[in-house]
Amino acid sequence: MTLILEYILIYQEFLGFTAAALGTISFVPQVIKIWKSRSVKDISFTMYIIYWISLILWLSYAIIIKSIPLIAAELSTLILVSMILIMKYLWK
Repeated sequence: MTLILEYILIYQEFLGFTAAALGTISFVPQVIKIWKSRSVKDISFTMYIIYWISLILWLSYAIIIKSIPLIAAELSTLILVSMILIMKYLWK
């Protein structure tokens, strides 16, 4: 029985890290596009502010429950979204 639980826990962590990686990677093309074009006119500042606040809340929750995949995902995504917000502010 213990062996089965270990496999479930391993799979659970893999699933969490995979979801975290994909969620974070999804913002990379946007950051690259903004950086190359220096154009932020079609980016919704309000949407990214709301999402940024959401990320801080999710990161807080992840820290409380000590979920490494969730902490990694939220922290990485927070950095990328912060970059987008900074570029939006600088290049408006």
